[in-house]
Formats: sequence, C-alpha cells, structure tokens
Amino acid sequence: MKLALYSGTFDPITKGHSEIIKRASKMCDKLIVAVLNNSSKKTMFTLEERKNMVCEVLKGIDNIEVVDHSGLLANYMKSIGCNYIIRGLRAVTDYEYELSLAYGNYDISDGDIETIFIPASKEYLYVSSSIVRELALYDGKLDNYLDEYVIERIKKRVKE
Repeated sequence: MKLALYSGTFDPITKGHSEIIKRASKMCDKLIVAVLNNSSKKTMFTLEERKNMVCEVLKGIDNIEVVDHSGLLANYMKSIGCNYIIRGLRAVTDYEYELSLAYGNYDISDGDIETIFIPASKEYLYVSSSIVRELALYDGKLDNYLDEYVIERIKKRVKE
C-alpha cells in the first residue's frame, strides 16, 4: 500500500489517535492525516489549531503529511489518488458507525475506496476527544490521554 489516509476531527488529538496513526504509518509509504472540519460538530479548537496540534504530536514521523480538509473526503481522496482509509476501532459502537462510513465511501467511490480497520490498543479503548474535553473542564488528570503539548493547549482554552 503506497498511499493511505487517516482522518478525524482531532478536537483534540489523543494518545489513542496518535497510536493508531503510528501503527498505520508502518503499513504504507505515505500516510495523509486529514484534520476535518465537521459542520455537525461544535469544536473547542479551530481547524488551524487542531492541525497545529496534530503536526506537533506527530513530528518526527517521516512518512506523514498533515492536511486540513472541509468537504467530501471521497472527493479529496480521488484528487490525490488515494484508495485506502485507515480507521481505528475502540468498541462495538465504533464498529457500527465506522462500518456505515466504510460502505458509504466504497459506494460513492464506485468501489475505489477501501477501509482498513485497526483495533485500538487496550490502554486506549475508552479514550475519546469528548472525554478529555470533559476532564479538562473539571480539572481532571489528562496525562494518560494526551501529549503534554496538547494538555497545555486544552488547559489554556478551558481558562479562556
């Protein structure tokens, strides 16, 4: 597999996200990490802030390119010649949601886009961006879930 894509809102990027990305980067020559602007989600951080956090957390992984994207992911993938989406799975609820996206992307791409699922490591099975945002609001412990750079950003944002 030469080119693959991993996408997410990353509000903020968690250790669970970065662990899946690092594992996925070993499966391809180049991994595009697309930071998405999801119109149905109210985010804590702007698209640019989220992209900057992702870049900082993933620096040092040579075959990764971080981009931001708004719009239909299948169209973007076609424009860059990418046929593989990597997705992380935590629990059964993730599987149901991700499976519907996988079928949708396969269908709208006329069978050109395949989805590859990577199960989360057990220490990250219950880590989500929404949980860490909630923890941050109530001054909870974040170091098991976020890199230090991201912890500093989220604590600063909560104080604002």
